[in-house]
Amino acid sequence: MLKFWKKKPAETPPDAAAEPAPAMVDLPAQVTPLEAPEPEPAPEPAPPVAAAAADEAAWSERLRTTAFARGFATLFTRHPALDEALVDDIETCLLTADVGVAASTTIAEDLRRRIARREFADARALLHALRADLAKLLEPVAEPLLIPEGVRPFVVLVVGVNGVGKTTTIGKMARRYQQQGREVVLAAGDTFRAAAVEQLRSWGERHQLQVVHQGANADSASVIFDALQSARARDADLLIADTAGRLHTQSGLMDELGKIRRVLKKIDPEAPHEVLLVIDGTTGQNAVNQVRQFREAAGVTGLAVTKLDGTAKGGVVFALAREFGLPIRYVGLGEKVQDLRVFDVQAFVDALLPESLVDG
Repeated sequence: MLKFWKKKPAETPPDAAAEPAPAMVDLPAQVTPLEAPEPEPAPEPAPPVAAAAADEAAWSERLRTTAFARGFATLFTRHPALDEALVDDIETCLLTADVGVAASTTIAEDLRRRIARREFADARALLHALRADLAKLLEPVAEPLLIPEGVRPFVVLVVGVNGVGKTTTIGKMARRYQQQGREVVLAAGDTFRAAAVEQLRSWGERHQLQVVHQGANADSASVIFDALQSARARDADLLIADTAGRLHTQSGLMDELGKIRRVLKKIDPEAPHEVLLVIDGTTGQNAVNQVRQFREAAGVTGLAVTKLDGTAKGGVVFALAREFGLPIRYVGLGEKVQDLRVFDVQAFVDALLPESLVDG
């Protein structure tokens, strides 16, 4: 009877009922879990031929920023008439680009005579003749620096005024010869400037090159003497020696170059085998004075013309060729190793004065 009074448990409303837990479903055997997408492969490096072509295009493009190239681009894109005024404009372009009075006058007079004889049908023909005249000026001096067999080490003494890029040029040359399989030793002979020694040592560390150096303000001739002894002991192919940047008007410092030459000859009567003068292409006609003084003091045998892009006028190369006839070994346009190029007359003229100037 008491069961009648027993309280029934409260009923759970239908909406409040707990939802059943989701059933675990086994994936079929052929379904595989999703994986993170694989990263895209890195692009392959450009083939050597394509990289070389890109290098060549970039090099030519930078040469076209010189005042020489800009002046002639403006002149010929106007489709000028073949007359005296055109030759006057050409002569002005040559002079303002530092080609020099003698070379500019010779080229202009040749063009005047040929116009008078009606040798040119149009501006394209005249441009072709101008390119040929410019190339003719440069061809006798386009001599690459070659290391003869049996000369070990071949000694290159690098000279020039402050700020022309001697140390950078040395580093690029060393890397170039190293890539040819030659053993190169460097001499940090610019002892007046600690930064130059460190810069050369940095090139050496980067490319596993031996750099002979001493403390600050050491005797430059002593450093280079030690470097030649070291290069001979290692049977190295090449010794490239840096020297202090000196102004060509400082006779005492210029005399020191003579001392270095005499010290080297105590070990090798033929050394140095090359005295390479580095010239800044932006200095214009002042470069002519530098070559004259350094040739007398140091017996310069070759030139490297740097910084030919940007603010350079570009014509100084023609002036140096006409005035001195010294071999132009290298031209430089930038900081990269490949920006130092063996001087190629046709490539140089093509970049400064392309035939496409009169297209259209």
